[in-house]
Amino acid sequence: QVTLVQSGGGLVKAGDSLRLSCVASGQTFSMYTMGWYRLVPGKEREFRAVISQSGRTTYYADSVKGRFTISRDNAKNTVYLQMNSLRPEDTAIYYCAAGTNYYPGGIRDINSWGQGTQVTVSS
Repeated sequence: QVTLVQSGGGLVKAGDSLRLSCVASGQTFSMYTMGWYRLVPGKEREFRAVISQSGRTTYYADSVKGRFTISRDNAKNTVYLQMNSLRPEDTAIYYCAAGTNYYPGGIRDINSWGQGTQVTVSS
């Protein structure tokens, strides 16, 4: 199991950009599939993006395709979520996650979550 510490987020206007970061420690980072989810009050946690251990494969939720980019730097034990053209409906708490494998809709066997970071997009 890895420990995940997030940074980034904040309050922006519609159309702005933000980058979230998530630094892992405790285990070999490159062993893990990494991803980003979000939580909106009253809803279940939703998948946003996932990246394979090597970084060569990525998948996105339909609502963020073309706007969000997930990437990782295994030398820095860090995964990123670059969010462009933000919309008010992107407002949520964002969580990074680590797991054993990926599929187009998320991560299998998630065993670690970051602490969450608030992203608020005003209109």
